[in-house]
Amino acid sequence: MSLARHEIELLAPARTVEIGIEAINHGADAVYIGGPSFGARSNASNEVSDIARLVQHAHRYNSKIFTTLNTILRDDELEPARKLIWQLYDAGVDALIVQDMGILELDLPPIQLHASTQTDIRTVEKAKFLQDAGFSQIVLARELTLKQIRDISANTHCAIEFFIHGALCVAYSGQCFISHAHTGRSANRGDCSQACRLPYNVMDGAGQVVAFEQHVLSMKDNDQSANLNALIDAGVSSFKIEGRYKDMGYVKNITAHYRLLLDEILEARPELQPASSGDCTFYFQPDPDRNFNRGSTDYFVNGRKEDIGAFESPKFLGLPLGEVAKVGDKWFDIALNAEQQPTGMANGDGINYQTLTRDIIGMKVNVAEPVGKSERLWRVYPNEDMAALKDLKPGVAVNRNGDRSWENALAKKSAERRIGVWMSLSDTPDGLRLSVTDENGNVGEASVVCDRQAPQNAEKSETSLRENLGKLGATIFSANDISLAIAQPWFVPASAVNTLRRDAINALEAARAAAYIRPQRTPAVEPPVPYPEDTLSYLANVFNHKARDFYAKHGVKVIEAAYESHEELGEVSLMITKHCVRFSLSLCPKQAKGVTGVQGQVKAEPLQLVNGKEKLTLRFDCKPCEMHVVGKMKKSVLNQVPAAPIQFYKARPSA
Repeated sequence: MSLARHEIELLAPARTVEIGIEAINHGADAVYIGGPSFGARSNASNEVSDIARLVQHAHRYNSKIFTTLNTILRDDELEPARKLIWQLYDAGVDALIVQDMGILELDLPPIQLHASTQTDIRTVEKAKFLQDAGFSQIVLARELTLKQIRDISANTHCAIEFFIHGALCVAYSGQCFISHAHTGRSANRGDCSQACRLPYNVMDGAGQVVAFEQHVLSMKDNDQSANLNALIDAGVSSFKIEGRYKDMGYVKNITAHYRLLLDEILEARPELQPASSGDCTFYFQPDPDRNFNRGSTDYFVNGRKEDIGAFESPKFLGLPLGEVAKVGDKWFDIALNAEQQPTGMANGDGINYQTLTRDIIGMKVNVAEPVGKSERLWRVYPNEDMAALKDLKPGVAVNRNGDRSWENALAKKSAERRIGVWMSLSDTPDGLRLSVTDENGNVGEASVVCDRQAPQNAEKSETSLRENLGKLGATIFSANDISLAIAQPWFVPASAVNTLRRDAINALEAARAAAYIRPQRTPAVEPPVPYPEDTLSYLANVFNHKARDFYAKHGVKVIEAAYESHEELGEVSLMITKHCVRFSLSLCPKQAKGVTGVQGQVKAEPLQLVNGKEKLTLRFDCKPCEMHVVGKMKKSVLNQVPAAPIQFYKARPSA
């Protein structure tokens, strides 16, 4: 394993530059953020000038900024994308996260390239190819097991990135076309309509309902908190948090949570080191359960498990709060759980409960007040009419999914990140010199001409010198040690010491900036290595002639156009997923052996998912243990002519 593998990177998301700055402040070694276009999140764009501001803040800590440019591009978008890449490079961005292979055929600056999770990296062969094609870091599919990750790591030398937290796409990333088929909104172009979060009836071949109004394609949220050591041992070096649509509170909380966990590991394993500088102090207790989530799963990292879906609801139920104690005409009382008693409730809290039919009823708290002097009993005046709150009665469990006190705490300054320094004060012929060395070995020095008078009180003078030198509160540094290498603790005007300290710190900042080395692009192997396959279907997402040229150069002989080109007119796989509805409903043939009950009642396949007029067919590929969701493009979408469609035919052979 190379030295670079020993650096452990915590990679946080940012919808905005302000969120990115706070991600850095809360311990992120790197931040990924969308630029003004082509970023695969249609509502999370940022101007290049703002990203340059984020870069400047990040590089102070040796943290990196990655910009997402991971949509598939039309021919007419290639030149705007090329120009944007050069602008991002000039702004100091450290790497691009890319899906479209056409980008590799453009005139690019020497910026590092990372293969997006949208490139669907599940095999050693695919990972090695992308590495040899010039990618320095690859984001593996979220569905991989520890063994699969280990195999890829053992056969590559690029950095391995893996998602450790956040919402899960049920499909292999880059392999879902339901949104485009039904609405014309392409997930591969950053505009997914999230059909996976809808409720479906699961029907068998005889038209019987196997599951009613269940969100059978909705996954719980990813949480690898318990697997970090194992993932490191498997070869992961970049630990990625999902959430470029998430708010400031989520990014602060989840980044801090994993910063603390990784710091514990780094402390216990001296062969590892953080990928950036500084230590964080948090003014709150990180808790991932307090942010929006659909429950948690570690997905397939430790093998297939039954309980990975959020089938009942894609909503956030929150944490248990208590139970209804009494119901009035405009209010109801909640008896809080013991763990909630110290914090109580607040106006603006969000709460919910389940009806007898398991529907979720949510509401905001207009007013919350303790009943008498009790810490346990709180009276709630909701923003809903009490008559509309079905099945609300004593004994009903209540959850809190919006904690106003928690949210207010995160809205304030909630962390501080500082780089440790060693300060040494020494004599010069006409004054004093201060040398400041940071934890990375950078040095800043400054001198001041000043009168040095013998102190009347040596102890008091020494204390004053140390206090004035250590006033680093307005900087990003903190003093690990202050050494006075002087003849005696001189009495020196405080103004002279303050000037000396400021100048030395400014020199150190300049030295750090000069020492920062932007990661370089990995050159592609020459001559071009062959792609693992010689035929590509629409699943390869080839949407422009440069992408076609890329694959042709790498030996692919048949290249079909992307699904968005509207050349796949019949039924095709609109989603390929490791999640199996049949398994989750205990209908898998392997589960059914010797088991009676629901399995025996299910008639002929195929199973279908039905939502209103939408019907999708499920087909099961048991050898790789995968599910295909099959359907076809709506006529209304087919009638839309793709803007600037690619200029080659389906199944066109390479030159």
